[in-house]
Amino acid sequence: MHFSISNFQFSPRNRVMQLTSNLNRAYTFANLSSYSLKDRLLIRGADLVFFLLIKLIGRTIKFEIEGWDNWEAASRDGKIPIYTFWHNRVFLATYFWRRRGIVVMTSQSFDGEYIARFIQRFGYGAARGSSTRGATGAIVEMVRLMRTGCPTAFTIDGPKGPRYVAKMGAVLLAKKTGNPILPFTITARKSWEAKKSWDGFQTPKPFTRARVDIARPIYVPSDATDEVLEAKRDELQGALDQINQQGEEWRQALSETPSPFGRGLG
Repeated sequence: MHFSISNFQFSPRNRVMQLTSNLNRAYTFANLSSYSLKDRLLIRGADLVFFLLIKLIGRTIKFEIEGWDNWEAASRDGKIPIYTFWHNRVFLATYFWRRRGIVVMTSQSFDGEYIARFIQRFGYGAARGSSTRGATGAIVEMVRLMRTGCPTAFTIDGPKGPRYVAKMGAVLLAKKTGNPILPFTITARKSWEAKKSWDGFQTPKPFTRARVDIARPIYVPSDATDEVLEAKRDELQGALDQINQQGEEWRQALSETPSPFGRGLG
């Protein structure tokens, strides 16, 4: 399979206007006029519910961080991280990385619209697209936004799975921009899991502890061949698998230790 976004050109004459438009689009709510009244109400309702839920529970979480030096390494010399993580960790990731201007790929769909809205409330930007509808266009938009200094993020197995299988988007973006991929995961000591969802979405229990594991940055050369891109995706997969395992081992170790806060907490 050939991976390329080189057919998309950035016209110098319209660059400033286009970048301004992209920034406004990323950080402001989209117009909902194309949706029915019922869908508009549902989108706004879901947006507010998720925003308040993440904000209220997030405030109660005690985070500990492993690998912050990797974040520092990815942010040196004018570089901007391309954050990558698993879809089922969206809840805590949204709260932990809030107010950093990170642009996240969201799908052009009903679900994608309310997700875009509640992450924008936390200071994120939204690049519309997904791996099943408009993904290439969203990556091009992310390239443009990174050139203005915006960091980006991918739920790298989204939007529909398979669970814990890394896709190519972050690797392509790293090749095009020269910025490093920064894999991370967040593991809650105690959480509710949506067992019927494709990703087993995790919602942390209030007042629990959570561990943030950050892997070493991954760089992709600008002249990378398809074979190199595949190798980099494998490297990303391995890094995410490793830190995911570290988080699970941490959680398991804590579950075997009684909480000083009493049953149901800690």
